[in-house]
Amino acid sequence: MLSTFGFLIALAVGLTGIGGGSFTVPVLLLLAGMPATGAVGTAFVFAGVLRLLAAPFYLLGRQVHGKYLWGMLKGAIPGLFIGTVLLEWMSDTGWAPLVVILLGLVLAASSAISLVQRMQRPHFAKKNAGWLPWLSLPIGIESGFSSAGAGALGTVLLLNYSELTPLEVVGTDILFGLALAVIGAAFHWSIGSISGPVLLQLLMGGVPGVLLGCAFARRVPVRRLKLVISTIAMLAATQLVWSGSRNLAANWPVAAPPAYPAVSIPSQPLPRK
Repeated sequence: MLSTFGFLIALAVGLTGIGGGSFTVPVLLLLAGMPATGAVGTAFVFAGVLRLLAAPFYLLGRQVHGKYLWGMLKGAIPGLFIGTVLLEWMSDTGWAPLVVILLGLVLAASSAISLVQRMQRPHFAKKNAGWLPWLSLPIGIESGFSSAGAGALGTVLLLNYSELTPLEVVGTDILFGLALAVIGAAFHWSIGSISGPVLLQLLMGGVPGVLLGCAFARRVPVRRLKLVISTIAMLAATQLVWSGSRNLAANWPVAAPPAYPAVSIPSQPLPRK
């Protein structure tokens, strides 16, 4: 089952460049029953392998802008560390249902971002180049907490901030997501939150899926496909919020009834007057 989902997720990534973490984390949480940190860490490695397979196509075509890539990484890498530490801390404090709810909200927001209308502002980018690391800092925090969002949020940032062509935006964002995935996977590997068997099952379907998606990327209506993928991802994130809310309500401490003082009943009958 995980191999089938890995194939479908990787196919969506190969066709559109989005949907990796937004799909993988709900699948691992809801279907595989993994804890939040394990699901995020395993999704990081899975997304990194998918982007590693797609990156050479854009590097060979010289569709990666080094200046914008470095500017985004300067802000996103510290944010990635902050998001990872926040996820680990919240998971260790026993608020697992709340973490699932927050993951669902974050994934829904990152999926909805891909539907936002985009417009380029190259003049703003040239005058405010120093703001790029600060604008990418929240992307790193969001990615560290959920393993998702680097693709959708990075694309939106570049399309609204830079003068890059759409192909350069996709190529730069794929390298950006790849770098975050590698560093994020290293963070999670150090804390032991990556499941090797689950990752292997995902990759068995994911490797052929991403290659097939890249091969047919130019033959499908990408805009409509992104709408469908983003909608399904938001529904999956909504299911996470619902599941986490039910578990949180079930585990919520119930106040004990007030204790009344015990009334002693005499063993001997009272004397008659």
